[in-house]
Amino acid sequence: MATNISQTNTIDLAIRQYVEFEAYVRIIIPIIFGLIFVLGLIGNSLVIFVILKHEQMRNTTNILILNLAIADLCFIIFCVPFTATGYVFTQWPFGTAWCKIVHYTIYVCAYASFYTLVLMSFDRYLAVVHPISSMSYRTKWNTLRIIIALWVIILGGHVPLLFQNDVISYEYNNELRTTCLNEETIFEPYSAKVFYGTFFVFGYAVPLSLICILYGFMLKRLLYGAVPGGSKRAEKIRSKKRVTKMVVIVVVIFALCWLPLQIVFMIKHFGMFNDSVTFVAIQMASNGLAYMNSCVNPILYSFLSEHFRRSFRKILCFGYSKYENRTVNMEMKERPTIPPT
Repeated sequence: MATNISQTNTIDLAIRQYVEFEAYVRIIIPIIFGLIFVLGLIGNSLVIFVILKHEQMRNTTNILILNLAIADLCFIIFCVPFTATGYVFTQWPFGTAWCKIVHYTIYVCAYASFYTLVLMSFDRYLAVVHPISSMSYRTKWNTLRIIIALWVIILGGHVPLLFQNDVISYEYNNELRTTCLNEETIFEPYSAKVFYGTFFVFGYAVPLSLICILYGFMLKRLLYGAVPGGSKRAEKIRSKKRVTKMVVIVVVIFALCWLPLQIVFMIKHFGMFNDSVTFVAIQMASNGLAYMNSCVNPILYSFLSEHFRRSFRKILCFGYSKYENRTVNMEMKERPTIPPT
């Protein structure tokens, strides 16, 4: 009898802790996720507008930046508000069809962002290590073809998600709740292992490894080989510093933003865990950190560019005059072309 009373008290305590935790979640999540949504929406929209506005900026690198901004913008729109809704409310209010579309779009946009980073790394690798031989096939049209092929593969490969996700009902603390989840991974542990194991390998480990390898070859060329283009020694040093800085930023930020969430998925589906308040809080924080990657990408790939910074200032300060437009375009035309770093 004493054992049963102790177990009942433990369960009641866990329920009270979770109810208190949910009260905090309803305050904190809208603030954090709302900030991510606003920053990601503004940042990626500015990137898209600037590239489409200036024809001179539509080179291979900036076309990939444009694709990255589109993928991140879609991720921000379809992922952040609906994930926040799932955390804050106990009922999924958008229906079954939208549940399927949201989860499908989340993974499509995530993979599109990951592999656009890989394509950007490959583009920089060709520009620095093979600047002459890659000129014939490193073109805008070839870049567009590769981007289209990437989207077709990702869109087609994730079609099964449209059938796996559904609105699921469950009871908690004498309350009937609904949520939008992957039904197959919930009720079949083996399917969950396959799904999240695949997401870790192809959505984290493979793209990160490819980026590291490409930047490793590029750094080797810049540090131990001749810098293409016959630049002066001062420019060589500056180029090495810029590339080294970009390598550190790209690899470290991407890895740090997505690693906690991947660890949570691995522990949840391959290890031992419990549905404690602490673990749920860690998963929420990991989600927020991963989503922040879509906010910092415009900073990593665009705000470090002088052209982007100037254009953003003019847009945000309402100084986007025709005269300034012509000045920017003339500077782009007159500036000597050097291999991107």
